Amino acid sequence: MPTYAERLSPPAVLWVVAAFLALTLGLAFYAALGAAGGLAVIAISGSVVAWVLARSAAQVRVEDGTLVAGRARIPVDLLGPVEVLDADRARAVRGPESDPAAFHLIRGWVPAGVRAAVIDPHDATPYWFVATRRPARLAAAIEAARSPEA
Repeated sequence: MPTYAERLSPPAVLWVVAAFLALTLGLAFYAALGAAGGLAVIAISGSVVAWVLARSAAQVRVEDGTLVAGRARIPVDLLGPVEVLDADRARAVRGPESDPAAFHLIRGWVPAGVRAAVIDPHDATPYWFVATRRPARLAAAIEAARSPEA
């Protein structure tokens, strides 16, 4: 049972914009090719955009002593103290202060996040940055999931 679980899904406004763009593209093809061509373009472009948006959602979980961020996993015992980052600090960590060797789970529609140093001497990754809508709760879940001897 996860002690923290969050799905970083795209916001509704992004889905509305994607649908509007698919309809606009379909209307342009409708004018050029007729109803069948327009409907085909709406169906195809809408399906592709919906697939991309659905696949862009990432899971963030803390379960069984492990932080899961998208497809990546790391035991919380291999992480140092967790730093809660507001939108401004997170923007700096994602941008000018970013380390290319670090692990980043970034979603453009999620402004805040957490950062934790990797303390495993065999891992060249300096830190993990994980975007989250609830950084304080994620940090608390990571700290709570550590084993007593850590």
